[in-house]
Amino acid sequence: ETTWWIMLHYSPFKAFWDWIILLLVLYTAVFTPYSAAFLLDEHGDLRQRRCGYTCNPLNVADLMVDVLFIVDIVINFRTTYVDQNDVVVTQPSWIAKHYIKGWFPIDLFAAIPFDLLIFRSGSDEMATLTSLLKTARLLRLVRVARKLDRYSEYGAAVLFLLMCTFVLIAHWLACIWYAIGFVERPYTETGWLDNLAEQLGKAYNDSDSTSGPSVKDKYVTALYFTLSSLTSVGFGNVSPNTNSEKIFSICVMVIGSLMYASIFGNVSAIIQRLYSGTTRYHTQMLRVKEFIRFHQIPGSLRQRLEEYFQHAWSYTNGIDMNAVCKEAFTSVIHIHF
Repeated sequence: ETTWWIMLHYSPFKAFWDWIILLLVLYTAVFTPYSAAFLLDEHGDLRQRRCGYTCNPLNVADLMVDVLFIVDIVINFRTTYVDQNDVVVTQPSWIAKHYIKGWFPIDLFAAIPFDLLIFRSGSDEMATLTSLLKTARLLRLVRVARKLDRYSEYGAAVLFLLMCTFVLIAHWLACIWYAIGFVERPYTETGWLDNLAEQLGKAYNDSDSTSGPSVKDKYVTALYFTLSSLTSVGFGNVSPNTNSEKIFSICVMVIGSLMYASIFGNVSAIIQRLYSGTTRYHTQMLRVKEFIRFHQIPGSLRQRLEEYFQHAWSYTNGIDMNAVCKEAFTSVIHIHF
């Protein structure tokens, strides 16, 4: 039984709300690094100060995400949980104490609207600090990863999540790669951004903040470089030139090798798990045929045996019903006695 305004953690609304938070966290994981790196320029900051905070649609979306994250904190304060003794806790004070000791600090820090609090500061340092603080929302990915662990038994879902993780890491590295070129461009003319501007015929003009390659050109090129560096050693058409770019490229190659070992190394095991039922079927069918051949069973009876095995397999999918029932019966006895 629950008291007033206490939500069960397995209720349909809580499951629906968790999916909403999952989508918001994925939005945050994609757009927060992107806006912090590619949309941070003096021209955009000046335009924002002139027309207001709601001038940029991304600011409105970020504000809505912050509001929903705050609502999620309130819901978590009123949601039951299962303790170490497998008992559902419904007392509000115990729920609050459990949440404060757990995910509350991360959720609270990720829900603070830093860009709204430091709005109209007028300094580039504060704008950069705001962008860095907004990346704290990515801490919620740890909590989402724990919730997605329930789908680890499904091979196709695990394969899809691994590929999404690979693309997401490449996206983050692309944002860092651009940030390095953006910071070093005023002090050097040999960075990858200057080379890109020369290749596209869109040279930078220090007196015009809108000059140079477009945001689309810079992001696509940065993502192309990180993906090619993670999957191989790159193709050389986008190459690091400064020391900072070379150090970052070395780190990307090391990360790529680790990702090959942790992500793509599991692909073969996942595919084998997907076809494990087919493999067991062919193995059992081969044993039946060897049994028929060894005992020299007549043709009519042999056909009936094979048809019976195929029918039994399609009905039970190779599961030993007697063993399952026996194990379930034993578990029930242990629970009651």
